[in-house]
Amino acid sequence: MATAEKPVMMVAVDDSEHSTYALEWTLDHFFTPYTPNHPFKLLIIHAKPSPTTAVGLAGPGVAEVFPMVDSDLKKIAARVVEKAKEICNSKLVNDAAIEIVEGDARNVLCDAVERHHASMLVVGSHGYGAIKRAVLGSVSDYCAHHAHCTVMIVKRPKTKH
Repeated sequence: MATAEKPVMMVAVDDSEHSTYALEWTLDHFFTPYTPNHPFKLLIIHAKPSPTTAVGLAGPGVAEVFPMVDSDLKKIAARVVEKAKEICNSKLVNDAAIEIVEGDARNVLCDAVERHHASMLVVGSHGYGAIKRAVLGSVSDYCAHHAHCTVMIVKRPKTKH
């Protein structure tokens, strides 16, 4: 008798506190050491911006700046992934798969959901208001409307003063 593979839960990470909180929250609620037979296969994914989107498409000196920007973006991606691994290890989750994919986070996440047949996508929320969300766009909002799986948006609790 063949065993069915576990459904894939993807957690999107970037260099924000919101993303870190979402990963920690997910590990605390779905991957506790008290449930050794986790219900999901965990995939952590980071969308690394492409150097062209960070620099822009044209202008004098772009060719000279491009390699430095690309190097910086790779360092940031490595740092984000290393932090995610440390968080997983601290929560005794040692079997998470990790992927870095270059591109706009909205497209990277929705494409990865399709490619891995993910059952759930977890993203952090920056808590933008309506105006900022309209101007800056919202990865979580985009994924909630376009990803072909359940999307869980994890919000950090507001701090009381």
